[in-house]
This record gives sequence, structure tokens and C-alpha cells, in this order.
Amino acid sequence: MTYEIALVLGIITLAVVLFVSERLSIDTVAILIMVLFMLTGVLTPAEGFAGFSNPATLTVAAMFIVSSAIFKSGALNSIGIILTRVGRKNYLLCLLFVMLISGALSAFINDTAVVALLMPMVIQVSKDIRVSPSKLLIPLSFSALLGGVCTLIGTSTNILVSGIAQAQGEEPLGMFEFTPAGICFLLVGIAYMFFVGRHLLPNRKLAEDLSEDFNLGQYLTEVVLLPDSPSVGMPLEKTGLVQNLDVIVMQVTRRKKSVPVSPSLVLEANDVLKVRCGVEKLKMLKEEKGIKLKSERKFHDDSLHLNDSKLYEAIITPNSYMEGKSLKELDFRAYNHGASVLAIRHRDAIVNEKPGHIKLSAGDVLLIAASQSQAEKLRKNDDLLIISQTEHRPFNYGKIIPVLTVSVAVVAAAATGLIPIVLSAMTGVMVLILLKCIRMDEAYKAIDWKVIFMLAGVLSMGTALEKTGAAKLLADFLIAGVGDHGPHALMSVFFFITFMSTNFMSNNATAALLAPIAIVTAHEMGVSVRPFLMAVTYGASLSFMTPMGYQTNTMIYGPGNYRFTDYLKVGTPLNLLFWLLASIILPYFFPF
Repeated sequence: MTYEIALVLGIITLAVVLFVSERLSIDTVAILIMVLFMLTGVLTPAEGFAGFSNPATLTVAAMFIVSSAIFKSGALNSIGIILTRVGRKNYLLCLLFVMLISGALSAFINDTAVVALLMPMVIQVSKDIRVSPSKLLIPLSFSALLGGVCTLIGTSTNILVSGIAQAQGEEPLGMFEFTPAGICFLLVGIAYMFFVGRHLLPNRKLAEDLSEDFNLGQYLTEVVLLPDSPSVGMPLEKTGLVQNLDVIVMQVTRRKKSVPVSPSLVLEANDVLKVRCGVEKLKMLKEEKGIKLKSERKFHDDSLHLNDSKLYEAIITPNSYMEGKSLKELDFRAYNHGASVLAIRHRDAIVNEKPGHIKLSAGDVLLIAASQSQAEKLRKNDDLLIISQTEHRPFNYGKIIPVLTVSVAVVAAAATGLIPIVLSAMTGVMVLILLKCIRMDEAYKAIDWKVIFMLAGVLSMGTALEKTGAAKLLADFLIAGVGDHGPHALMSVFFFITFMSTNFMSNNATAALLAPIAIVTAHEMGVSVRPFLMAVTYGASLSFMTPMGYQTNTMIYGPGNYRFTDYLKVGTPLNLLFWLLASIILPYFFPF
């Protein structure tokens, strides 16, 4: 082993540790590793930064924009309406339709967008048929992952592996090359969930209202500020009520008229403040100077209808700017026009005492009190997804036909080999912008920049492995251990290592790490590269055992009120089933 190989393996080991620990975001780790390769001289700056101009990175960015244009046009609303109508028949029919629709859409549209579109509808249908959302949301996410492996554009991982193959002199993967095996995985996955998986899903109790669901044993109290109150003449955020007692001020009534609540609102004598607090804080309020308690009662959903305020559930979307920050740091109320966060479902715990101090993560569910106008503004916030009330995006008939036409043309041009997928996708984006189906600022927002930077970073791992000979060293190690059993066994090992790794670190990082090794292994054994590449590609996307294995699994974690063990219980048998299935069908569809 040379010094360079040892250095590369050491840096990659560091990357794996950081990916698994989640101490840093995935994109930060990817860029850090890329920079380390260049600083240590393993890669030149040109080689290190090549990931930003790689066709895979550019294609993924373009497909984010195309998916967003489809989503914004309202073209998918009719599908959601069908799901809502059919799903209300019974649970089994609903389960089947959820998985079929999610799988079909995810083959062509970004799976995160598909889950974001269908999740509010699935939650509403589950309440209509008196079934816990936990019985439907894991099937929704799993089928989105399964649909993603049916086409080249189904997930960024497919495009990434195709780019790695092309960079190493192999034929790029075709648009529908994934389809035959992908459909097998999809159908087997649906059958598993229908006959076995649904019995393993948790049945979390349905709460009567959102306040009960979030364990809000709290009080809603009206407080009158007397003229001698220290809070009179002070901005709301500076008052002792907020600073010392940490109560949440829901509404302020002044001279019988409601005034907009904001941190900078200066309080006046005789203002009536509607506040939420626990029993202990209520006792302290009673003793506070210059305060008179006008009323106190137990907190319920129906008690928030003053001035059209209601309760809403919203989740922090993947790659939201809110990740890693607290509500206090974000100045949530000021930024969201006075809407108040009453509680947070964070991982397995519900936080309703000092929710403003909790560091937020993707998938966290916020319980928000907001008026109808505030809720409309929240719906336009791409960093939050309201899931408690379904409102169909309006149809934009002037955009639906051109958006769908362009999208079909993008797929057809790439599938027929007329032009490469990167050029097809970029051309489609420019046509959509010129036709005003999506604005330039919307296009920039549509791109998940964390994914783009992460892809650019992880591509450097493959380059470093191939350049230094580390990929050959690891391939020789695998051949020495398993090679005697033939390429079939080695391919099966690659699938196993990939799906196990992707449950604990990024699927794209896993694919970028293992794809170069798979290519070298095939060359060393003198067999076709295709079955090994496909084992890595499918294995990287079939991630069911953990909530952090894939973004959609993270998205449903809070809304489904799941626990980590739920994924293990439902996902482990499915992953093992797919390992067996892949070992049988991949050599058939992709001969050695």
C-alpha cells in the first residue's frame, strides 16, 4: 500500500465517520473531503472541482427545476384528488393506491416533491377512514424510493452513477435501462407491504385534536396589563413575560381591537394579552406585578378561533434553512407574520416547554397557531410544509400543457439517444423559462443546492480512489475474499454492502464510494461492468431500515409519530428480501 492510497483511505474513513455521526451536514462533509484531497495533493484543483461541471451534477440541477415546474403548474392535482376519493373507500385500497401512485410519479419526478405533494392528502384520508397516519406514511415513502429506481431520472443516485461510469470510460446508463428490474423491485415491495409489512407498521393512537396529539396540558389565559406593569412601554420581546416567564403571547387586544403580534410590538396599559403557559407559569403570572388574570381555561383546539386563529401542523422540509437553528434564532414569529409555534415533535419527543430553544432538524413537526392569512403566507414558505389541512394547488391551465409537453420531450430525447440527458434536461429548463412556465428566481429556489454541492464533493472520492489505485486495492481485497465463488457472489456482496451503508450515510456518498470499486472489480474479473454498477445503483436507493437513510424517510418520521425501531422492524425484512431478489434478477437483466 502506497502513502497516497493510505492517505485516500484515511480521508474516506473520516468522511464515513462524519456522514454517520451527522455532526456536520452531508454537503459540508462532501466539500470538506474534496478540499482535503486537494490540500494533500491527491487531486489537482482542476480534478477536485471537476464535480461542479460533471454532467451528473448539472443534470440533477436541471431535473430539480423541471420537477418544480410540474409541481407548480398544478398538473398533479387530479392525481391527488383521485387518491383522496379512492382512499376513503377502505384502508387496503388506500394502501394500494398510495404505493402505486407514489411509485409511478417518483419514476419521473423528484421523490421528495412527490412525498411533499401526497403526504397532506394521505394524512387527511387516514383521518377520514379512522386509520392512524403511521399505517400509510412508511408505505408512501418506501414506494417513492422504489419508483425512483425505475428510470435514470428517478433519483439523483442513478444519474450520479451514470456520470461516474461515463467518466471512467464506460457507457452511460440509459433512461429506461433501470425499468425492467426496477418494476420487479416496485411490485415485490408493494406486495410485501400489502401482505406482510402492513402488519408490522405501528398503530399510533389517533388524537381527537392537535392539542391532544401534542400533549398540550397547557392553559390559555387572558392577561390585562395594568398601568403599573413593568411591561408597559416595552417591546414584547423585552418584557419579563417573554424573557423571564417564557410564556407564548398568542394575541394582543387593544381598545377592543386586535393588533398584529410581533416581537417589536410596544405594549400599552390595559392591553389584553392572550398567552399560553403551563400550570407552574400560571401560578407565577398570578404573582407578577401589574398583571391581572382575566380568564384561565384548559387549552383545546377550539379555543383558538378568536380572530380566525387555528392550529396547523407543519414539517421542516429537507435542506430547509431552518435546520440546525432554534425558533429564537430564526425570530420565527417576526419572519412568519406573527404565527406562533406552540410545540415541536422532535424525533421521538414532544417539546412544549420552551420550544423556542430547540435546535430544529428536517422532519420535525411544528404545531403552529396562525390566522387564515398567516397560514396562507406559511404555505408559500418552501422551508415548511403544512400537513394538517389539505388545499389543492390551483390548476394553471396556461402552464400545464407546455410543462407536460416539455417534460415528455426531455425524457424522450434522452431515451432515444437523440441528445445526452444533460443537454436534454438543460434545454427543457430553458424552454420552460422562455415560456414563462417558471421564473428564473423560482428556478434557483427549486434547485436543492445542498444536493448539488454534496454531489460535486462526493465525486472527488471516486476520482481519488481511481487515480491513486485505492479502488484497485479494495477490489483485489474483495476478489481475494469472495472471488472464488464467482462474479455472481461478488455482485451480491456489492448489493449487500451498498444497502447496509446507505442506511447510515448518504445514498449518493455510498454510490460515489462504491461505484469506482465496482467498475475496477468487474475489470479485474474480466466480466461486464453493468451488473456490478447496477447492484450499487439499486442498493444505494433501496434504503428502508433507518429514518436517515433517505430524505423521504426523514420527512415522514415526525408526521407519522414513528420511532427508530419502526423502520428497523418494517424495513429490515424488506431489505433482505430485495438482497435475495437482486441476487437473482440482476444477472438476468444485466448478464456478466
